Amino acid sequence: MLLIATAISFLIWDHIDAAIIAVIVILNSVLGFVMEYRSEKAMEAMRKLTAPKARVMREGLEQKIAAREIVPGDVVILEAGDRVPADARLLEVVDLKADEAVLTGESTDITKNLDVVSENTPVADRKNSVFMATHMTYGRGKAVVTSTGMKTEFGKIAEMVQTMQEEESPLKQKLARFARKLGIVIVAISVVILALELYEILVLGVMISPGDIMANILDAFEVSIALAVSAVPEGLPAVVTVSLALGARELARRNAILRKLTSAETLGATTFICSDKTGTLTKGEMTVRKLYTQGKFYEVTGAGYEPKGEFLENGVFVNPQDIVELKLLLEANVLCTNAHYDGKRVIGDTTEGALIVVGTKAGLTKKKLEESYPRIHEIPFTSERKLMTTVHENPEKNMVAFVKGAPEIVLERSTHILRDGQIKKLSSKEKQEVLKANEEMASGALRVLGTAFKELPNRPIDKFEEEEYETSLIFLGLSGMIDPPRVEAKEANAKCRQAGIKTVMITGDHKLTAVAIAKELEMLHSDKVLTGKELDNLDEDEFKKVVEEVSVYARVSPEHKLRIVKALKEKGEIVAMTGDGVNDAPALKQADIGVAMGITGTDVTREAADVVLADDNFATIVSAVEGGRSIYDNIRKFSFFLLRSNFDELGIIALFALMGLELPLLPSMILWLNLMTDGLPALALTMDPPEEDVMKRPPRNPNEGVLYGRFASILATFTLQFALTGGIFYWQYYILGQPLIYARTMAFMRATLQELLVVWNCRSEKRNAFRVGFFSNKYLLWSVLISAAITVAIPFIPLLGPGMGTVPIDGLLDWGIIIVASLSGLFILPEVFYGRKIWKWR
Repeated sequence: MLLIATAISFLIWDHIDAAIIAVIVILNSVLGFVMEYRSEKAMEAMRKLTAPKARVMREGLEQKIAAREIVPGDVVILEAGDRVPADARLLEVVDLKADEAVLTGESTDITKNLDVVSENTPVADRKNSVFMATHMTYGRGKAVVTSTGMKTEFGKIAEMVQTMQEEESPLKQKLARFARKLGIVIVAISVVILALELYEILVLGVMISPGDIMANILDAFEVSIALAVSAVPEGLPAVVTVSLALGARELARRNAILRKLTSAETLGATTFICSDKTGTLTKGEMTVRKLYTQGKFYEVTGAGYEPKGEFLENGVFVNPQDIVELKLLLEANVLCTNAHYDGKRVIGDTTEGALIVVGTKAGLTKKKLEESYPRIHEIPFTSERKLMTTVHENPEKNMVAFVKGAPEIVLERSTHILRDGQIKKLSSKEKQEVLKANEEMASGALRVLGTAFKELPNRPIDKFEEEEYETSLIFLGLSGMIDPPRVEAKEANAKCRQAGIKTVMITGDHKLTAVAIAKELEMLHSDKVLTGKELDNLDEDEFKKVVEEVSVYARVSPEHKLRIVKALKEKGEIVAMTGDGVNDAPALKQADIGVAMGITGTDVTREAADVVLADDNFATIVSAVEGGRSIYDNIRKFSFFLLRSNFDELGIIALFALMGLELPLLPSMILWLNLMTDGLPALALTMDPPEEDVMKRPPRNPNEGVLYGRFASILATFTLQFALTGGIFYWQYYILGQPLIYARTMAFMRATLQELLVVWNCRSEKRNAFRVGFFSNKYLLWSVLISAAITVAIPFIPLLGPGMGTVPIDGLLDWGIIIVASLSGLFILPEVFYGRKIWKWR
């Protein structure tokens, strides 16, 4: 309105050009408003189009509505591929299977049924219900909605995450304590120095500089303020931030993306890694490991959905296509599936995917087999029968049925067995051998399927009774599969042991499977294994006594995971929790470091995490811990360097003031020293490469301060600085009678060069500069050379030299004295002073 009024007023006053500009502005504003309105409308329409939908029965009719409109009591219709819109109790099931890994951690699809369960049954065992955010993978069914929104199992987890309080990272706590105590010390010393100088001026009549009393009082204040500014490591916050940012960039290169900068340091302090199993320690891809046929076991190498692997009998390579029984077992397994495999991923049931992949390893692809054996009929899997059957036409135009299912059921329906290339009567002894083989494979945490076939008489399909397909079968063999552990996870776990970090598996999967995977990964640091039910039977005190000894937790709920993390933290452990499912989110939020999977992780999990692994690889978390340790080491290095350097001048000035002598350094010199130490060299220390033993030492004590074990070195540096810098000044001015400005210049040069050399012995706690080397950090080398060159040049710069109270130094002798005295900084060896307790400062 204001613009319109302005345009009209310009027209009245004949300012046509201004009126045109105002009109253009008005049009632009109107156009912008219209575009914004249309954009909002378009976004609203897009949200409606892309919003999750659900099929429900209302008023006896099937309707498709937005998932958010579902209410308790609605009957939802579910089919393979559907996302469950709410928690619901099943009313009808026809071969219904669900992928609930996102909620429970189960690595295999769950077969649903209508059995009644108690109210206290864990979510993973409620097979008569479906849950929001899970997916149907097979079959169809109907269910009545029992909970929506935040009242669903998914919602309860989200609420747990939202109600948790954020805790400060260990680094923030330590730096806060360090800054508070350092501030008190600096203020106290500065006040004491000011009081001494005022006492000398007002009581003793000793003047600091030529002039009246007021000028000397102002000089005293200036010196005290300069000392306080110099002693405060004001570069510390900036250098800490730079160090964390550089560390975060390096960790991102290792596929560990930090959501909070301080998480990098906390990673380095980790003492316990609590890891989810499915998809984190394992590949999340079912894999056939062992086959059994004609009384022999065949090992299958390879892991996951990569079609690479060999078949071994007693460790010797065999070609499965040369063994009739093995080849037919593999062919039957591939043909009796509904899943699809494109060479990289499986679409459909993961168990069926494993059977297709192992066939592909043998050169028996599903596409080629289906061309030779076209399917003409199927009897889907049901939980009552525990079998699935497909009927095919073989190359001879005869019909053959392939049956797979529970081994004991398949064996019960078999009357014959394929052995030595011939069909023979199945004896009771052979049945016992098969059952024993099944038990052996199951005890190794393998999921076992039995396979059989039957040659059918040539007559129309509709003339067969369903039972005919699955009776009088010819037994082929057993297939044992598992979600295999990642190869790199085993190496990473070994690295954790070497670094003094305990790894714990926490999973919703079965105890037997979890223990088998843990053994393969060598994660069992004790024989203590707990299930969710066993955990419920322990009170808090009992659980705290054993929590650090448990290696594996199985069949646990989100509440259990949260309880485990809390118990470990109460024992003083720094806990990292890794996971990918919604069920992991509360524990990730509660842990000191929450680590989410970037590929398979849910939005809820990533939001709750501090670190996201871009490659979903457990080994990356160990690499991130190594990077975190290196980052904290570098923070300790420059904190140590800054304190060593900044407190030197404070001590020198305090002691000379106490003795009533001329001050060796002017305020401008003190500030320059501060600039040199807080500047390039301190930043260069943040880029120091990791030490060789970074993952060969135990985690640091979380109660240790930033400067733990370093105060003996700080005291040694202070003593050397006072003795040599103060000594050179006293000798030049009071003994040789050199001008005050010349003596101060020599003291200034010596103090600066020593600090630029002391930095080299700040790079390691237990190895001196000569052992670490001077060329392993090129940034530090260049920063020291540049800082030294600028400092040496100051007296020769026309305005800067006199302004800082310096003059050129005459003769090689004086320069030799400065250089030799400065080199002493290289001989304050860290291995001599580290760990000598002079003052416990946390």
